[in-house]
Amino acid sequence: PTYNARWQALATSGALTNAGVGLRFDVQHAQHTLPAFAVRYQGQVYAYVNQCAHVAMEMDWQPGQFFDGDARYLMCATHAALYEPDTGLCVAGPCHGKRLTPLPVKEEQGTIYASCTV
Repeated sequence: PTYNARWQALATSGALTNAGVGLRFDVQHAQHTLPAFAVRYQGQVYAYVNQCAHVAMEMDWQPGQFFDGDARYLMCATHAALYEPDTGLCVAGPCHGKRLTPLPVKEEQGTIYASCTV
């Protein structure tokens, strides 16, 4: 398939394992470059801007490490906010009820693609 300039290939499908290490990439928003990430959860790929809904800080505690110790939630390393991986909804922490900024993502023919613009 042919994608317009808005889509970028991130990696092969095998690069993301369920609740494993996430893929970091950049997206464009107006004149700024923002960090973003993609993870696999329950077989599906989800992508978000890599900014906590509480304070605009990157969430991973080590590069690509977004899941909490139980591999159930995405966790902000700074304030321990917990987010549902499939919805981006904050379920615990200082930003309870807010959401991560989702990015369009798709997986086709063994490749993961994400939107490169917000």
